[in-house]
This record gives sequence, C-alpha cells and structure tokens, in this order.
Amino acid sequence: MTLAAVASLAMAQAPARVIAPDSSAEKGAKDSGEARLEISGKVMLDMILDFNRVDPTWHATLRPSTIPVTCPGDPGCGKDGETIFSIRQTSLTIKGFVPTELGMLKTDLSMDLFGIGTSNAGGSGTTIRVIHAWGEIGRFGAGQHESLFMNLDAFPNVIDYWGPNGMVFLRNPQLRYTMPTAEGTRLQFSLEAPSSAVDSGKTPTFIADNLRARTKYPDLVAKYVRDADRGQFSASGIVRWVGWETTNTANNDPSGNVTGGGLNVNGWLNVAGKDRLIGHVVYGKAIASYMNDGGVDVAPNSTRRGEAVTSLGWYVYYDHHWSAKYSSSLGWSQHRQTNLDGQSNAAFKEGGYASANLLTYPAKNILAGAELLWGRLEHKDGASNTDKRIQFSAQYKF
Repeated sequence: MTLAAVASLAMAQAPARVIAPDSSAEKGAKDSGEARLEISGKVMLDMILDFNRVDPTWHATLRPSTIPVTCPGDPGCGKDGETIFSIRQTSLTIKGFVPTELGMLKTDLSMDLFGIGTSNAGGSGTTIRVIHAWGEIGRFGAGQHESLFMNLDAFPNVIDYWGPNGMVFLRNPQLRYTMPTAEGTRLQFSLEAPSSAVDSGKTPTFIADNLRARTKYPDLVAKYVRDADRGQFSASGIVRWVGWETTNTANNDPSGNVTGGGLNVNGWLNVAGKDRLIGHVVYGKAIASYMNDGGVDVAPNSTRRGEAVTSLGWYVYYDHHWSAKYSSSLGWSQHRQTNLDGQSNAAFKEGGYASANLLTYPAKNILAGAELLWGRLEHKDGASNTDKRIQFSAQYKF
C-alpha cells in the first residue's frame, strides 16, 4: 500500500470534527483563547408508585394543586393507586463563551422533556420545554432565565421535579442588569414578562367565560444576595400591574387592574460539613403567578370587583450528607391564600408538601435514590384531599 493510500485510509477512519464557527473569538478581543462551546445534560428515569391519584397531565411530579378533591369532576378522580414511569427530567444544555471587544459573551440554551399536555397511561409522553434561552455580556442579560424574584441556589436536594410548593419558582423572559458591588454581594434589577392568573369566581357565566388577563406593563424586580462562609442570604422584591378585561362586550367591561407586589426572603446556613439548613418565606399580593404551585393573582370580592389575592409561602429543608456517597433531604412547605368572598367554594386555599429521601452517588455523574412524598390540597370551603407516593430515580449526567 502506498503512503498516499495509508494517509487516505487514516483520514477516512478519523472521527468527524465538531465545528461551531460563530463561537470563535472576535479579532482583537481579550482572552481570545477562552472561546468554547460546552455541551452537558442528564438522562433521568423516575419510577413513581402513587398510592392515591393526581391530575394525569401532571402525574410525573407532585403538585398539591393537582390533587382531586371533588369527585367525580376533578381531573385525576378514579380508583387509588397508579404506577408511573417518566423520562421527563432528561435535559440538554448548550453553553457558548465568545470573547468580544465588549467582554465575554455568554449564552445558555437549555431544555428538558417536561412540556405539558402529553400525558398517557404510562407517563412516558414527552414534549421539549425550554428552560433557558439566555444571553449575557458584561452587566446586561436578556432572554429567558430564572426570575430575579426567586433563588434557585436555595432549592433543596430533592428528586421530585417540581419540589416544594411554597417557594417562588418561575423561569421568565426578562431584561436584567447587575450593578457593580463588593465581592460576595449581588444587586440586580430586571424587567420581566408579565402574566396574570385571574379567578372569575361567582361572576355570571357569560362574563366568566370571556374574562381574560391583561398585561399592560412589565413586572419590576430587584434582588440582593450576600454570600458568606456560613451560608447565603437573599432578598427579592417585586412590583406588578395586574389587569383583566372582558372579550365579548363593547368596551371590554368588566375590566380593571390592581397593583401587586411582594417580598421573598430566603437562604441557607451551613451547619456541619456539607450539611445545610434552608429557609424561605414569601409574602405578597397578586404574586401567585410566580409561586411554584397553586393560587390566583386576582379574584372578585363580595361586590364582584377584582381584588389582589394575598399569598403566603414558605418552606424549611435540611440537606444532610451521611458520607461522600450518601445524602438525605427532609422538609416541609406550604402555600396559603386569603380567599375573597366572590371566589367559588372550590377555589385554592392551601397546598401542603413534605418529602424525605435517601440518595446515593455510586460513581462520578451517577445518582440513584428513593423519595417519600406527601401532598395536600384544601379548597375555600374546607374540602380537602391528600396524595402519598414513593419515587425512585436514576440519573446519569454527561
């Protein structure tokens, strides 16, 4: 075999190159050698033994608001007991780092398979859902990311996808600015996409069926974070304009708006080793759209006028590491709303959530474990129901 033939064979057997031409550094940019594209993600299987039932659209996770209370009628009513296999927590992340004359351009495109509306009897139905679509350069960011009104760093070490219901959790399109601060602190501001959860309550059917949210102004959010050796403290505030209108009347009346807002204080305390005690409390009016589960922003009062609904949410969790290969997380959470007279008897009043787990890390990038879960939903009239389940999960990161 000739030398040319050997070279040709070697080239034919060489692996294909991965090329990202737009991720190269800008000519003359500082740190041009730092240009790169990072791909990561995880493959995850959840095996759930549900002793009761929830709305089948959401049965791959435990959200108290999806527990059926009025049967027959509510989604999820049926004989107790269900087995669910789900791969919806499987995810993919692509991050880009491109040096430019203005600094490092950072991008993040992340997605998982937890889109709704694809449930089936086996729980394996999936739809791609965007988690992040984010770009950041210097102190400015734009796209979809976790709202500044929440703090993902304070999320406990649980394997149930949705987690504690009494916390603020929303990934939201936004414009963000981070102010220059001392080391260990962050002060950030954002304009975020508005949304409104409107409860038509006891209004006449011809109005209720044509009532919709109106989002005229963006939400304004500010966040302060302080990191220290003993843990982290975070405080966020939000101001909102929440509106509504009727679609089948000449002047779109009944219509109106209220001002909403709230304060979210959370963080954790390092206890011993890697153990930490995590706490979170949020209070406000018309903030249910930002809560992890349950409630509405606006509802009718006794005179059928729209009024902001008050929310109180909290959770306390303890993350414990038994060793380098075993950990547990135990905690309790609650979201409670102060109902208005114009709401129906079936309006969300309170959701409760508790969980405890044992997780193992047998090798790099591998997690397996079991989690006990309990949830409770209570309506305005006091009617309630609970759900209990065990979740077994296997996760493989890449």
